[in-house]
Amino acid sequence: MNYGHLELRIEELLREKGVSKNAVCKELDIPRSNFNRYCRNEFQRLDANLICKLCDYFACEAGDLIRYVKE
Repeated sequence: MNYGHLELRIEELLREKGVSKNAVCKELDIPRSNFNRYCRNEFQRLDANLICKLCDYFACEAGDLIRYVKE
């Protein structure tokens, strides 16, 4: 049975805030290759610490960052 999947809205938040991926990676000390995978929604698990860092950086709630997509 397919329960759907989660998507991160990082690309949308980057556009809204006018921030580059490089700036986020540098500020939050995140490897660019890992960050790119999260941006492309190519992840199996979410790192809770990363979600907290991104919420703090973008001044948003986890629900603003993560979207549930039902299949």
